[in-house]
Amino acid sequence: MQDREEVWRTGNDEPVEVNQRALIDKVLARYAGEFTLFRELLQNSDDARSSKVEIHFETAEHLDRRAQREENPDTSILPDLKCACVTQWMFRNNGDTFTEQDWMRLQKIAEGNPGPEKIGAFGVGFYSLFSVTDRPFVSSQGHGMQFHWRDNKDQLYVRRGNLPSREIPNPWTTFEMPLREAGPIPPALDFLRFLASSITFMVNLREVGVFVNGHCIGRIKKFPGTVQGVGIPGELRLSSRPLSIMNVKEIQCHPITIEAEVAHAVYATGTQISTSQTVSESCNREGFASSSQPLPQLRTPTSTQQHGDPKLLHRTTVDLTVFTAEVKVELNNKISTELLRCTKKQAPSRLTYNLIYTGKDEYDRSVADQTDHTGICDSIFQGLRADLNGSIHTRIFIGHATGQTTGVGGHMASYFIPTVERESIDLIDRNISVWNKELLYIGGFLCRAVYELELSKIREAWEGAAGSNGAPDFQPPAELQDALHQQFLHLLKFFTFHRSTPSTKVARLLEDAFHGCSTAPLRLLSSAGVRLAPEIKECDVDCARFLKYLPMLPHYVIQECPRIIEALPDQHKISRITLSDVLQDLHKHALTQEELVACLRWWLTRKDGLAHNADLLSATTLGSATGPPLQLSSVKYFVGSESIKAHIPLDGPLPASLISRDITMKFTPVDLMSFGWQEFTITDWLQHISQPEIMISDLKHDFTRSIEWAERVLSVLSGVWSPQSEKLYTLVKSIFRSKNCVPTSHGLCFPEVSFLSSTNTLFRDLDLPIVLLTAGLETKGDLEGFLSSIGVRKHVPPQLLLDKMVETGNWSISDLISYLVQEQNTLTPDEFSRLKSFKAFTEEGAQGDVGVGVGVGERPRHCARDLYPPLDIFRQLQLPVIDWGEKARWRNESDQAELLYRLGLRRYPPLEEIVRLASTASDATVRAAAFKYLCDNLRSKYSDYNPDNFRDIPFIPAESEDGICLAKLGDVFLGTRWKALGFSVIQDSYRKDPVAELGVQQHPPTPMLIRLLETTPPTNEETARQWFETLFDCISSFSQRELTKLSELPIVPTRSSTQLAPTQCYLSEGAKDEFHTKLFVFVDFGPIANRFLKACGSKSEPSVKDIAESLVGDPERFYDLAGGHEGFLAELRDLATRSRRIPNLTLSKMMSKPILVGIRRKKTTDGGECEYERVLREPGEIVIADDMNSYRLFEDTIYVAPQDSGLEGFYTLLGCRRLSTVIEEKYKVSNELQDTKTSNEVRSLILERLPLFLREDTHTRPQLQAPVSLPSDENFKVKVCEKLLVSKTLTIGNNQTTRTQDVWAATRCDEEGQIELWLPGNTLPDMYEIASSLCRLLFGMAKVGDALLLTTILSTPPEVLKRRGYNVDKIPKQCGQPLEGSELTEEVTGNRCVLPAVTPTSATNHVSEQSVVTNGPSDVVASAESSTIRPMLGSGTTSGNTPSSTLLPHSIDQASNNARNPIQNFTRRLISRGRTSETTRNATFPPHSWTPRQVIPQSYIRANVSKALKACNSEGVKLLHHRNKVEEIRDFPNVGYCDVSGQVEKLQRRGKMGHVKVFTAEDVPDADTFMTSMHDILARFVDVLTPVAELYGLSLTLVHVFYDVAGGPIAFNRDGSIFLNLRYFEAWHDQDVQKGDSQQAQISWFFALAHELAHNLIKQHNSEHEFWFSAICEAHVLAFSRLSKHT
Repeated sequence: MQDREEVWRTGNDEPVEVNQRALIDKVLARYAGEFTLFRELLQNSDDARSSKVEIHFETAEHLDRRAQREENPDTSILPDLKCACVTQWMFRNNGDTFTEQDWMRLQKIAEGNPGPEKIGAFGVGFYSLFSVTDRPFVSSQGHGMQFHWRDNKDQLYVRRGNLPSREIPNPWTTFEMPLREAGPIPPALDFLRFLASSITFMVNLREVGVFVNGHCIGRIKKFPGTVQGVGIPGELRLSSRPLSIMNVKEIQCHPITIEAEVAHAVYATGTQISTSQTVSESCNREGFASSSQPLPQLRTPTSTQQHGDPKLLHRTTVDLTVFTAEVKVELNNKISTELLRCTKKQAPSRLTYNLIYTGKDEYDRSVADQTDHTGICDSIFQGLRADLNGSIHTRIFIGHATGQTTGVGGHMASYFIPTVERESIDLIDRNISVWNKELLYIGGFLCRAVYELELSKIREAWEGAAGSNGAPDFQPPAELQDALHQQFLHLLKFFTFHRSTPSTKVARLLEDAFHGCSTAPLRLLSSAGVRLAPEIKECDVDCARFLKYLPMLPHYVIQECPRIIEALPDQHKISRITLSDVLQDLHKHALTQEELVACLRWWLTRKDGLAHNADLLSATTLGSATGPPLQLSSVKYFVGSESIKAHIPLDGPLPASLISRDITMKFTPVDLMSFGWQEFTITDWLQHISQPEIMISDLKHDFTRSIEWAERVLSVLSGVWSPQSEKLYTLVKSIFRSKNCVPTSHGLCFPEVSFLSSTNTLFRDLDLPIVLLTAGLETKGDLEGFLSSIGVRKHVPPQLLLDKMVETGNWSISDLISYLVQEQNTLTPDEFSRLKSFKAFTEEGAQGDVGVGVGVGERPRHCARDLYPPLDIFRQLQLPVIDWGEKARWRNESDQAELLYRLGLRRYPPLEEIVRLASTASDATVRAAAFKYLCDNLRSKYSDYNPDNFRDIPFIPAESEDGICLAKLGDVFLGTRWKALGFSVIQDSYRKDPVAELGVQQHPPTPMLIRLLETTPPTNEETARQWFETLFDCISSFSQRELTKLSELPIVPTRSSTQLAPTQCYLSEGAKDEFHTKLFVFVDFGPIANRFLKACGSKSEPSVKDIAESLVGDPERFYDLAGGHEGFLAELRDLATRSRRIPNLTLSKMMSKPILVGIRRKKTTDGGECEYERVLREPGEIVIADDMNSYRLFEDTIYVAPQDSGLEGFYTLLGCRRLSTVIEEKYKVSNELQDTKTSNEVRSLILERLPLFLREDTHTRPQLQAPVSLPSDENFKVKVCEKLLVSKTLTIGNNQTTRTQDVWAATRCDEEGQIELWLPGNTLPDMYEIASSLCRLLFGMAKVGDALLLTTILSTPPEVLKRRGYNVDKIPKQCGQPLEGSELTEEVTGNRCVLPAVTPTSATNHVSEQSVVTNGPSDVVASAESSTIRPMLGSGTTSGNTPSSTLLPHSIDQASNNARNPIQNFTRRLISRGRTSETTRNATFPPHSWTPRQVIPQSYIRANVSKALKACNSEGVKLLHHRNKVEEIRDFPNVGYCDVSGQVEKLQRRGKMGHVKVFTAEDVPDADTFMTSMHDILARFVDVLTPVAELYGLSLTLVHVFYDVAGGPIAFNRDGSIFLNLRYFEAWHDQDVQKGDSQQAQISWFFALAHELAHNLIKQHNSEHEFWFSAICEAHVLAFSRLSKHT
C-alpha cells in the first residue's frame, strides 16, 4: 500500500498509446466473410436512407483518362472481367449527406451510430475499407476527408477540407479506395448474387448498380408490393420466451419483385449447371418418390461461350413474399443497461422480424429459370430461392446476410446483435444472448404463423372442393388432391429444421419456438384433409383399403420429411392406427363387397380380433345398390356345405341376416364362425319362410297360398326328415299346425283336417279332403311319414262324427256320452282336448233362441266346462246345470259322469263365483244360500281361501246401529260391544259358522280406532266411560308408538266442556294436594276406563317436570294459585329439592322465563325504612348476594335471590350469577408513602402466617386460582399510599352502574408474577380487608369464611393459635426471613405437580368470579364474562388536594406465562397437598354452552357431537399448503397420530376415488401416475372408509385421503376437512383387507375419524378433546358393533 502511494506521489501521468494500424488489422482479421467491405458500405447506405448505390471498379488506364479530363473516353471496350486488373474501387450512395456529427464519428474507431433503428452497432464497419486500401477518401456535400498513415508509421491521421464548388451540388456520398495492390474485380456473378440477396432486406435501398470502367455490368432493383395484414392464429402465444420481453403486435406480408439486369459477360464468370442437379429437381417437381436430393455438382466451363454483345444486359426477375412481424420490446432496466454497454446504443422499443417465403408455384418457376439465357450458369437469384434440400444457404440477415444459416427454407432478417465481424449472431455473451434468443423465439413464432397461414389455404381449397358436391363424405378430385399434397409437401420441406451453421443453437431454438409458441398441436394434411397431428394416424396400407374417413399421414410425408415428423413433441406424435380408430371410421360409412373382404381379412390377422368381434360387427355396414345396407351385427348365418347339401332353395326368400355367398366363399368356415356366425341350416330356413311378414309379402312364396311352393317346401323337408331330430320335429309341428299348407282335393288345408289317400272308404261319403300332389309325387315312404308327423290323419276323428250327429239331432246328450265312453280308449290326447272345447251340451230349462251360430228355435249349446251337474243345490244357486234328460237318471259316480268331469263339467262353483253370488246376487235367498254353502264347504272345497283376495267385496252378513247389511271383511267384527262405537258386527245367525276363518276380526285394527278417536272423540263422561272400557279390552294390541299418539290426542272430556289429551289430565285416585288440584285437571271414569287412560299416559299425580312446565307456561297464574309470595317460595323450594329430576330441556325453558322471585330494596317516598319489592324476573336478571359490601352499595338497583341456601343453589342452576361476578373493581392509589415500617411488619406477618392458613381445611375452600411464591423480596411487596379508592361497576345485560367507596387493602399480580399489597396510610391496617384481598388473589373470590379464618390467623398471637390447635411450630423464627428448609421454601422450589393453565382473570382481584368445579368435560368452567381480561384499577383522578395518583397495572393471563412465573411451584405444592386427586385444566368450551351442573346433560353432549359432525367440510383447493404451528400426540416413535394444525408438506390434488379426493405430498415419486399405480390400494381403503363414514353420517366428499413418503401424521383436521394417511393403511391393514379381513382396519379408522371429529370442537390435545372423543365414540359404538358383526 505504501509503495503504491509513493508512486502516485512522485510519478507523472503518461498517455496510453494504441498501435492503430495493428488495432485495425486485428479487427479486420475477424472479418472473414466474403464481400465484407461492400456489406458494411451497403448497410451504412441503407442506414443513411439511400435509395440508390453505385459500385465502380476502375483500372489505371481508365483513371488516367478520367484524370486527363477526356470528354469522350473510349468506353466501347469492356475489360475481361476475369483478368482485368483494377487499381481503385469507388462506392457511392444518394442517401443523407454527412453531418458534422458524422464527420466527427468517422474519425473515431468503435463509435457506432447511436440510433436505435440503425443496424450498425460497434463503430468499426467503415474501417473495413482498410482491408484493401491505406488511403481511403470520403466526400459528401462539398466536403472531403482523406485518411493516411503519417510517415508510413502506425498512427492514422485524417485531413478534412472543402471540395471545389460546383454549379450543381453533388448528391452523392462517395468512398474512393485506391487499392493497396492492383488486382481483378471480385467474381462478377457471385458478387451480383450477393447484391441481389443483400438488397432484399434493406429498408430504404431500391437499386444497386455495378460498373467496370464506366460500363454497367449489372443492376439490381427492388420493387416492394402492397403491405397486407395477416391474421394471427388465436392459439399462438404472442410473447417471447422465456422472459416475455418481446410481444408480437401484428403480422404483415408484402410481395417483393427483384429485377436483375446482368451483362452477358458476367455469366461467363459463373459455374455450369450439373445434369444431376437438374434431374433431381425435376424429380422433385414431378412427384413424391424421391426421399432426398443430391447437392449440385458444379464445374467450370472450359471455354467462354458468349452470344452477342458482352455488354448487352439480360433482364430477369424473381417474386418473393416477405412476412413481417411487428414486435414491441419491453426490457427491464438491467437488460437495457447491459445492452447499452455492449452495443453503445439503446435497444429499440419496436422492431420487425422478416421471413422470405417462397410458395410452391414461385419455387417451381425459379427452378425452371435457374439458368440464364445461355443455359450454362445458375440464376442470379440462386441465393434467394427456397432451400428445400437442407443445403443450408438460407441466412440470418442483419441488414445483409451473415454467415449464420437459419436451418429452414427461407432467409430471415431482424434486429439481431451480431458478433463484431457480423458473420453470426452472438449467443455467447450473457446479456446479448438473452436478446438474440428472445428474438429467435419471434422467428419460430413467425415460421409457425406462416405455416398455419399457408396450410389454411390448402385446407380451404380442400374443403371448398369437397363441400361443393354437397355430400359430407365427398373427397376432392384426385388431380386436386395430388396438387394440394404437393403444396403441403413443399410447405413441410420449407419448414423442416435442418442443422444450422456455424451455431447449431439457432435452428434448435427456432424449432423449439415453432412447436412451443402454440397451445395447439401442429396441423398436417392427411388423407382426410387438414387435421391436428394427434388426430392423424400412421399410414397402414391394409387399413387404407377400407377406411375412408380416418385421417392418415401419407407415406410420402414420412419419406420426404421425416425430420419434422420426428421433431413433433411427444404429446403431439403421430400415433398408430388403433382398434378404436378403425371402429369409429367404420361407423361412418358403408363398405362395398371388396372393402368388406379386405376389412375381414385385416381383422383376422389381428391377435386381439376375436376379443372385439362384437365391436367390429356393430360398426361395419355392407352397402347395397339394390337394397338397404346390411349391418354386420345383424348377420347370423352364412351359406355352407350343409346348406347346399340340404337343397335349400337359394332362389327363394332368404333372411336379411344371411350374408352373401359371394363374400363368404372367400373365407373358410372356421374363419366365418370366428365372427359368431352359424351355417344356415334347414331349421333356420324353415323358421324364416314361415314368418308372417315373409309370407304376406310374396304370394309366390307363401306355402299357405301357393300350391307349388307348398309342395316344394314339403318335398325339401321330407328329404331331410328324421323323427329323431327333436328340435326339427317340434319346429315343424308348431309351424304347420292350423295352417292351410297341405295340398288336398279341397285345395290347401290344415294338416289336422287332411287325410292320407289310404283312409278307410267307409267315410268317403263324408267328402273329406284327401292329400293330392300335383307334381306327381307319391305320398309314400318319407313323405308319408312326414305328413303323418305334422298331423295328417289316417282315420276320421270322433269330433267329425259328433258334428254329424249334432246336425241330425237324433241323439241325446246321454246317448252321445254313452257312445264316447265306449270309444274313449281310442281317443288321442289331442282329440280329447278338442272334445273339451266342443259345444255340444244344452242347459237344463233353456229355451230356443237366435244367436251367433244358432239357428232359429235351436237351444244354445255349451262346452262341458260351462255347466254343473243336475243337483238341487246348484239349482238353488241358480247355476246352469247340464240337460241330462227326463229318462236318464244322473248318477254322480257313473262312467258317464266321470267322462263329463274329464271333459270339464264343474263339480262345484269356483271360490270367486260363490263369493260373487254371496255378494251381488239379486235374490236374498241366493245370497244366503251362497254364504251358507261357502261356510259349509270352506275346509273341504275351498281350502285355498285367502281373505286378502276378497277384502274389497261386501259379502259378510252384518248388522250395525243402522240395520242389516253386507259388509267387507275389514268393516265387520265379531265382538258385539263394537256396535256401540259405530262399527258393524256379524249377524247372530252366523256366529256359529267359521266366520273367523273367513277373515272376520275380533276387534277393529288399532289404526282404525285411533282414527275414530281423532275424528269423533267421546263428548261426555258416560260415552267416554263406555268407550274407554271397550278400548281397554284390546289395549295389548296397541303399539308403544300408537299409545304415545293416543297420549297426545284430545280424547278426554272434562267438566269445562273441553277435550284434553290423557297426558294433560290426572286420575283422581287417592288423596290429592290441594294446590295441584287447582293447577291441574283430574278425572275419574271408573277403574277399567282409568286403566286405559293410564296406559295412554295419564298419571295419578303431576311430576316435577309437569310442575316446572306449568310454571314456565304461565308464571303469573302459578304465583296466584300458590297463594302469593310465601306459597310461591314454598313451591320453588319443592322444585329445588327435586331439581335433579327436571329434564334439561325444561331447565333451558326455565332459564329464559320470568319464573323466579327477585327482591329489591326500595326507598320509601317519606324517607322511612326501605321496603322490599318482590317481583318475578328471568334468572339472568337476578343475582345472588355473595358480596355484602357490593350488595349494600347497589341494593336499590339490583334484584337478588332470597337469602335461602336451598334456593340459592336452584337459582344458580337456572343461570343466576353471583353478584361478585358482575362487578368490575378498579382501584386507584394516591401518593405512595415510604412507610417501610408498616410495610415490613405486614409483609413479615403474611409470610409467617400464610402457610398455616393454606394448610388448614383446604378441602372446604375453592380451588387455587392464582398461585404465589412470596419469600423473595421481588416477588411480594407491601406498599403504602395516602388514599385507596375502589370504583365498582355493576353490569347486568346492557345496563352499567358505577359507584365509588374507600377500601383498606388491595392486591395485584403483574406480568412477572410479582405481587403487591397496597394499604392506605391514614389508618391502621385492617386485617379483614387484607385477608379478603389475599383470598381474591389466591382463590379468585373471597368467601366470608376464608376471609374470617385468615383474619383470625393474621391477628391472633402464635401462642393463642397453638392453644386453639394450630400447628405453629413451623412458623419461621425471624419475620420475613424463612428458615432454610422451611415449608415456604419448599413451596417455592418444589416441582412435583404439573399445573395447567388458569383463566385469564383468575389471578386478579378487580373482577371477582366464581369458578365451579365440575366432573364434565372441564374441571373449570368460567362464567360468560371470564374470557375477557379487565384492568385491575380504573383510570381517573381523585378529588381533594392529592397531587398525583397512580393506577395499579393490569393483571395478565397466567396461562401464557407459566414458564417464567416464579409463583407456579408454590401453587403446585399447595394443590398436591390440599387436593391430591384433583387437577385443574383450562378448557376451550364448544360454542354450544351449558350452565354448569354436577352432571353434564346428555342432550348437551348429543348436541355438540352433532355439531362436530356438521362442522366437517370438503377441501376445495388443489394445492394444500402447510401451516406454521404443529401440535402432535406421539403414540409411537416418529409417528404423529394427529396434526392439529394441518401441517404436512404441500399436498397436490391428484384426482378422486369415487367421491373421495386424493392428495399427495410433493416428494412422492411418479406422482402423475399415482392414481393408476395405487388404484387397487386406494379402492380397498375407500371400501373400508365408506361404511365407517356412513356410520357417522358423513358424506365421502368430506373425507380426504393423502399420501406422503415418510414421517407425518396418521390423520389431521384442517378447518373441518378430515385427511387420512393412505401410507399407514397400506402398512398396517392392506394385507389383511386383501385376504377378506377388514374388521381390524375398520376398528382403527373408526377411532381415527372420531379423534379428528373431536377436533371440530377442541383444537388442542387435552382433557376436553379426550372427553369429546369418548363422547363421539360412545354415540356410535352400538352402530359400529352391528357393522363389525357383518364384516
